[in-house]
Amino acid sequence: MSGEGVHALAAEFTTVTACRSCGAAPLISILSLGETPLANALVAAAASTKPEPRYPLTVARCESCALVQLTVSVAPEILFRDYVYRSSFSDAFLAHAREIAERMIASRDWHGSRLVVEIASNDGYLLRNYRTHAIPVLGIEPARNIARIAREQCGIETIEEFFGRELAGRLASEGRRADVIHANNVLAHVQDLNGVLGGIRALLKQDGQAIVEVPHLLDMIDKVEFDTIYHEHLCYFSLTALVAAFARAGLTVVDVEHLEIHGGSLRIFARRDDAQGEPDMAGKTRVAQMLAGERNWGVADAGRYARFAREVEGLKTKLVALLRRLKTEGRTIAAYGASAKGATLLNYCGLGKDEIDYVVDRSTLKQGCLTPGTRLPILPPERLLETRPDYVLLLVWNFAAEVMAQQADYRRGGGRFIVPVPEPIVV
Repeated sequence: MSGEGVHALAAEFTTVTACRSCGAAPLISILSLGETPLANALVAAAASTKPEPRYPLTVARCESCALVQLTVSVAPEILFRDYVYRSSFSDAFLAHAREIAERMIASRDWHGSRLVVEIASNDGYLLRNYRTHAIPVLGIEPARNIARIAREQCGIETIEEFFGRELAGRLASEGRRADVIHANNVLAHVQDLNGVLGGIRALLKQDGQAIVEVPHLLDMIDKVEFDTIYHEHLCYFSLTALVAAFARAGLTVVDVEHLEIHGGSLRIFARRDDAQGEPDMAGKTRVAQMLAGERNWGVADAGRYARFAREVEGLKTKLVALLRRLKTEGRTIAAYGASAKGATLLNYCGLGKDEIDYVVDRSTLKQGCLTPGTRLPILPPERLLETRPDYVLLLVWNFAAEVMAQQADYRRGGGRFIVPVPEPIVV
């Protein structure tokens, strides 16, 4: 169903005219951020003179099932086979992963033949918490460089494949069905949404549980988090759209939590629709309450999305004016975080070498490269203390508290951060 209305424009990407989830058409445009480079396609310094491919970045919504989604899909082999994002470079995210793993360990009987699987397991940041308790784990991570780190540094068996019905069926036929499946911040990345959800059902034991985390659409809209939009994020989920998509795959959402991480996220607990016994009543109540809240918010209201587009344009105008005023006053400006959201923000706002001297990032995979599109050098965070820029544009505002704590010496020396979202402020 999700393949209907998808027409190839080039080998690298396809345009999407029908909903990835329910197949309804047409999609209603919400916001265009122009044509941008891939947000995680860092540029090697030696290749700095070569032009980068750019792709349309437009977000639209399905009036039938409420799924908000991009109007193009870039080939996953281009996006994910060699990847620069490592979950373990964020202390806050490591703590977040440890918390849910420990909760699950405490909530189930782990005797006998048990297995925990994570889809898009990255460098083993989450599964290593189970492995510490001698619980068998399996990672599925298509990025070969990141999967190698998980195996070599964490000792976690990791399959270098994209997850879907085929891989799930193969694992199930080998007797490797899962008691728990984690999928953190990956559902937005997949072209075949129905295939991944169907694969989760096939891989789960009948009494198994799937735990899926996604950024929450309502937070993105309310907090003007437009920089969460980039080509890796094909979908932007409300609970309304998730419940419908899970149901089509034979999965029932039995509980939901709202999380502060990544600017506002949902944690979905789901099980197979043929699972025995009634789900917890408190969880069902939370699901029903959030669905009602989304209806009241306006998840189906075109005016709510039109207002978002106006707010994005207003944020751009204010941020560009602030940075250019500071430059005319002779101030120096750096940026923190060579993140995907940073790439969207810089390219959409037209910010580059005229406004920003360099970007710092903790990831050694990114240091020494240039930011996509804007070609700013990426340096270690220590450079902030060496050069003492007057201001630092915080591109990873979702980890503001963590970054500012790490940069206490810079701030004590008079350095100030500019937080761009939801409205530019200096702190």
